[in-house]
Amino acid sequence: MKKKEFKEALINLLNSDVDRLEKKELIKYTRSLIFKLEEEEDFDTSNKGKPWTDEELRIVLSFAPTKENSLKLAKAFKRSYGSIEQIFRWATTTNDEISAKGREEDSFIQQIKRLYKELGWRA
Repeated sequence: MKKKEFKEALINLLNSDVDRLEKKELIKYTRSLIFKLEEEEDFDTSNKGKPWTDEELRIVLSFAPTKENSLKLAKAFKRSYGSIEQIFRWATTTNDEISAKGREEDSFIQQIKRLYKELGWRA
């Protein structure tokens, strides 16, 4: 199939009546399907398990913690999707919760919290 044929077929699908979804809902549904395909795609995670630099974490924390941004950042930094989600989670976890989990001495969490404060984030 050529690109032009694909484009026409996709537009026809998006103009079809699918479970009585409005056009906006259908586009949102299509985006979620495309995201799921991208998420399942194998991509380079060669930096998985390696330490993060402050600059890398600043970049991650400068993005909104959406699924789409997490996937984009995972691909960009050659890390796993879950590692990006974890950075966002630790950034917004309260110090009391961190202490309750016995992780107050974890250097990675301290690094994230320090940069989170530098960037002016609020949990």
